[in-house]
Amino acid sequence: MAALGGDRRALARLLTAVENRTPVAEAALRELYPKAGRAHLVGITGPPGSGKSTLVAAIIGRLREAGRSVAVLAVDPSSPITGGALLGDRVRMQAYAGDRDVFIRSMAARGHAGGLSSATGAAAAVLDAAGFDLILIETVGTGQSEVEVAAMADTTVVLEAPEMGDEVQAIKAGLLEVADIVVVNKGDRPGAQRTAAQLRAMLVAAPKVGRGDGRPRPKAPEVLLTTAATGEGVPQLLAALERHRAAGQGSDAAATRLARAEAQVWAIAAERLRSRLHDPTHRSATASTLRAVADHDLDPYAAADRLLADVE
Repeated sequence: MAALGGDRRALARLLTAVENRTPVAEAALRELYPKAGRAHLVGITGPPGSGKSTLVAAIIGRLREAGRSVAVLAVDPSSPITGGALLGDRVRMQAYAGDRDVFIRSMAARGHAGGLSSATGAAAAVLDAAGFDLILIETVGTGQSEVEVAAMADTTVVLEAPEMGDEVQAIKAGLLEVADIVVVNKGDRPGAQRTAAQLRAMLVAAPKVGRGDGRPRPKAPEVLLTTAATGEGVPQLLAALERHRAAGQGSDAAATRLARAEAQVWAIAAERLRSRLHDPTHRSATASTLRAVADHDLDPYAAADRLLADVE
């Protein structure tokens, strides 16, 4: 397959097919998936203005200095007109556009909640199979719905910025619970040290024991300071990523892979169920059932049971 042989145009075409969920993409993913599972998937999330794209560009620079290949999936808000990715040019990363060991792809969220695109997992698998050492997944950055990336990434990095009230935002979003590493970016600004100290205090106060109800215990992430615009603190962040990957080779890593598999399979199952219910064979019955719910002649639970029975 040309996409695995280093043909970047073929790889771009395949990712477009993946985003559009074409039969060609599904056939390719069936072939590629056994070749994936080797790359380090790193999720980069956080509120708008925290400097995610600038930090990603700084990480790319350091990785290339070390001779490592890197791919970026940058999920952007969708254009309400075309459905494509807004800000898809990724100006801050264009310095690496000609580097064959760097691949940058903007993906439109297309209304998908959680800061990702519904095709992000499949796109990451393609890039993994293509042989990239590290895959950075940058979320939209909507603030309080960015936790989905934790189920997809091996390591989740949450960015905060000083003097933006982000420590409160982090509590509201539950971001501290999904973070493996917390980065206070724009560390040259006044208040950066204070923000980092507040975040560390929150993490010390969080319980570190299991809840006893089968849910995973809270993480204990490192809190680091970076200034992505100058590269300060980026080597320390890369070292922290390596430590986290090395420390996560046991049961925690297995649990992460299982959660990722579950999220991918459920997403595909839900999409296929939705497609079948809107297929011409079932469209009339689906529309009738939805109208009954809208008219309060049928409750949503009974409607769901009816629709599921229709496609069995």
